[in-house]
Amino acid sequence: MSQHSLDLPPGLAYDGPLVEAANGGGENDWVKYDKVKQYTNAWNGFGGKVDPEETPVQAAVRELQEEAGITAPLRQCGTLFFVVDGVDTAFNISVFSAYEYTGTITESEEMRPEWFSIQRSMLPSHYPLTTLDHGEASETLPPVPLQTMWADDEFWMPLMFARRYFVGRADFGADNKMRRWWFAAEPSPA
Repeated sequence: MSQHSLDLPPGLAYDGPLVEAANGGGENDWVKYDKVKQYTNAWNGFGGKVDPEETPVQAAVRELQEEAGITAPLRQCGTLFFVVDGVDTAFNISVFSAYEYTGTITESEEMRPEWFSIQRSMLPSHYPLTTLDHGEASETLPPVPLQTMWADDEFWMPLMFARRYFVGRADFGADNKMRRWWFAAEPSPA
């Protein structure tokens, strides 16, 4: 993991120090697209398109309310850029997180919210703001189902749980298999 000046893959921008967290799938053979759509995403689920008059965080707040019936003090914790073979546009995704919410979590036409426990392997052992404590019910919750999520999630979710801002790019084949990936995050707190 290097903290020297990193060459970001096409489609990503970040103005600060980064430490490379994952890089795989081949040499710099990134596919380039001229068209970019803006999407929001909150933990591989809640999210959708940013309307023309919205900022990404406004869209994330709206989508969370529409899809789960809750409001939360969202903060942007990362940016993802996806390219999929055979799709004419790339996906620029702002990732948000929250550690509290108000309202009653409700199933919608778009989502069936479900709680999962965070595997210890996905949490940093040295960062006191991250915890495994989800209350008494945490022992009965299933683990985050990485095997049925997008392949890139295993790289950026631990960075999100560590509360480290991250950027990442993943190129997927038409079969949705990840072909090339790169992720970096702000350096760990001292």
